Amino acid sequence: MDNAIILNFKTYKESTGDEALRLAKICDEVAEELSANIIVVPQHSDIYLISQEVNIPVYAQHIDNIKYGSNTGHVLPEAVKAAGATGCIINHSECRVKLADLEADIEKLKELNMVSIVCTNNIAVTKAAAALGPDFVAVEPPELIGSGISVSQAQPEIISGSVEAAIKINPLVKVLCGAGIATGEDVKKAAQLGAQGVLLASGVIKAKDPRAVLMDLCGGV
Repeated sequence: MDNAIILNFKTYKESTGDEALRLAKICDEVAEELSANIIVVPQHSDIYLISQEVNIPVYAQHIDNIKYGSNTGHVLPEAVKAAGATGCIINHSECRVKLADLEADIEKLKELNMVSIVCTNNIAVTKAAAALGPDFVAVEPPELIGSGISVSQAQPEIISGSVEAAIKINPLVKVLCGAGIATGEDVKKAAQLGAQGVLLASGVIKAKDPRAVLMDLCGGV
């Protein structure tokens, strides 16, 4: 999954229900047209519908460290896989989890043959996350999320430092970056710093022309 563009739908109005499906189809079309590696991460309620309508991978925004049983309101890992998700984001800054749960979530995703992306906020946390053996760590300084200021431009040392740290801890773990990524130039800079993909949201979802933004982002790849 090198040079991945991962679009987190969050809970925006523009990426909920019918709008989520519309956006996912745009991503699917751009991915096919440009042979790009685009992954969509919709809300749990939209995973099944979207996974039935697109060819690109669909990931979940979160899972809980639970098993089958009495867990009202929680997110069962097996349920998101059954709905069509093939990977999952864990520990996003908007949905933090405890260390013990993080480790269990990574192991559960491995057991289910699903891709794990652990979000981190600095180099130290990237080191800790890499030691747990996820497929990816995605470093995102929280203060830059949704800011329109790209981490690859504002804090490039966090990306290069996270890449270096992850390689030392576990060479199999790949590094993504996020926060403020909005243009192809941002993506290109992130790749030059060693990132193997980007995690983004509002830059595409809130755009007047999401397709045009995606085309530009893929140009950076």
